[in-house]
Amino acid sequence: MSRVKVKFFKILFILVYFTKIHSLYIILGKNMKILLAPSETKRSGGTESFKLDTLLFESLLSHRTKLLHTYINILQKGDMQLLSKMFGLKKEADILNHKKDIIHEPTMKAIERYTGVAFDYLGYEKLNTNTQHYIDSHVILCSNLFGFLRADDMIPEYRLKQGEAIGEIKVEKFYHEYGAPLMEEYLKGEEILDLRAGFYDKFYKPQKNYTTLKFIKDGKVVSHWAKAYRGIVLREIAKAGVETLEEFMKLPIEGLSIQEIQTKKNKTEIIYEID
Repeated sequence: MSRVKVKFFKILFILVYFTKIHSLYIILGKNMKILLAPSETKRSGGTESFKLDTLLFESLLSHRTKLLHTYINILQKGDMQLLSKMFGLKKEADILNHKKDIIHEPTMKAIERYTGVAFDYLGYEKLNTNTQHYIDSHVILCSNLFGFLRADDMIPEYRLKQGEAIGEIKVEKFYHEYGAPLMEEYLKGEEILDLRAGFYDKFYKPQKNYTTLKFIKDGKVVSHWAKAYRGIVLREIAKAGVETLEEFMKLPIEGLSIQEIQTKKNKTEIIYEID
């Protein structure tokens, strides 16, 4: 059998699989939520004042308050070696730039605050109002400081290196303990497309069925371009107003072709070849 026919039957199988899943979700009245990792780099500025109690999961307020107070206390003590480690920065000027009382800093949408590769390729600020609204209502971010956020939750600029503790608090364990059960309940009526890096499973790993993506080039898994294509995929999903995984599977994305689909337990992984 030719490679073209093999590829055709692979894609046909994938579409049939997701059509069956989609039919079930239609009956149950379920839609799709998209999980996205943050970036360490942030955009400065903002407008509105910060209100911690407006973030996703009001029941996390006391825990977030404790974590935030610990974070600010460390900043106020000014131990440059500790701040360098916590921020992931070496230059004194850069460290001092982030040594500020973030509670009184202006805010902007979380999806606009982050400026890493995925967010650059998403290009939120260039999208039309309907597409931005889709992102605001479908995307959940996983902040290393604030935990689980809606895309339009208003947050200040902050700095915290991925995987670094805040004092004695291991942030990923902290939010897994207090936030993961809330996420599971919040997403129980939704399909899940997880675009996060694997590290963020430590915050929350879905217990129900969910779908992830892998990107390969010349037979090798890519890292930098994976971040770029996560942004591209999210952008195209939002522009198309995709509401189910079946619709997503039918969505053409320039530069990508589906090579394989793998399912293990409750995780389905779609493997894309970068053309």
